[in-house]
Amino acid sequence: QVQLVESGGGLVQAGGSLRLSCAASGSIFSINAMGYYRQAPGKQRELVAAITSGGSTNYADSVKGRFTVSRDNAKNTVYLQMNSLKPEDTAVYYCNADATPAIYSPGYRYWGQGTQVTVSS
Repeated sequence: QVQLVESGGGLVQAGGSLRLSCAASGSIFSINAMGYYRQAPGKQRELVAAITSGGSTNYADSVKGRFTVSRDNAKNTVYLQMNSLKPEDTAVYYCNADATPAIYSPGYRYWGQGTQVTVSS
């Protein structure tokens, strides 16, 4: 089993910055993509940013140029640096990891517990 533990959410004023972290632990054979989704009240969960083990990244159009996703493969940790935050960025942010828990086992998508990010105007 793979566990994801998130940290770094909170309350910030518009224009401010936050950095989220998400560490994977447990039975891990390999991790491919890691990233973050978010879900605002009354809305569907949406992709924010993702990064492969090789460092390729993908961002939602709404965060391009403001957010940066990175990872430390040795620590099985993904980071989301969020700058120039806007009130519309307010949501619960969930990290995810596409991981294989053991050799010859199938891969699964694992999710963190979620962390609240609130941006005040």
